[in-house]
Amino acid sequence: MKINDKNLAAFASSSSQVDREGYLMKKGESSSSSSSSSKSFSKRWFVLKGNLLFYFDKKSDRDPVGVIILEGSTIELAESEGEQHFCFKVTFPTKSYVLSADSQASMELWMKSLACASYDYVKLMADELQRQLDELCKSDTNSTMSGDANRNTAPTPTPPPRIKSSIKGAQQPRPRKTFAALHSEFGSKIVQDSKSRWDENVTTTTTKAIPNVNIPLSSPPGHQHQDLMNF
Repeated sequence: MKINDKNLAAFASSSSQVDREGYLMKKGESSSSSSSSSKSFSKRWFVLKGNLLFYFDKKSDRDPVGVIILEGSTIELAESEGEQHFCFKVTFPTKSYVLSADSQASMELWMKSLACASYDYVKLMADELQRQLDELCKSDTNSTMSGDANRNTAPTPTPPPRIKSSIKGAQQPRPRKTFAALHSEFGSKIVQDSKSRWDENVTTTTTKAIPNVNIPLSSPPGHQHQDLMNF
């Protein structure tokens, strides 16, 4: 179709994202009821932006000659015509556009890009991606719930048994004694020590208090009175 809308022409020459661009041969437009055998091919510079395929006379032109709105179209292979061996067409219910690339690889890339450019295809891909995302989220939720259930039912770990020391000469713990045993063991010892110290003190005090007086057991009668007087 020819472009009369200035806004559409401005969008064609703007710096917006370009999905694919390059030279293609374009056959004159034909409707489904008219013969296209007399139409010739013309070289055009094509620019694909979203679902809009613009074409220019030359690459350096700012204003496009026309635009093909790809909504509702199908991309198909076309028969070779004359020197054009890599032909394909953009088909609508009422008309079709026949294009030709300069190689098999270029033709395949253009056909793939044009087939993926329509809004219906983009929406289909978006729905498929959303479905896959929902499945991933559901799978993650189930995994999380399963992990929580396993943690709740897991048995409580028991501490490892203590290992007894096997080092030679290691100090063994002393057995605990009752109060009665302690009283019997240390009480009798304290009493015995106190009694011994008491006996020693008494003996020492007695020895110091009594002087050592030598009294003769017997003496002559005459000397007894004298000894007493001298005493």
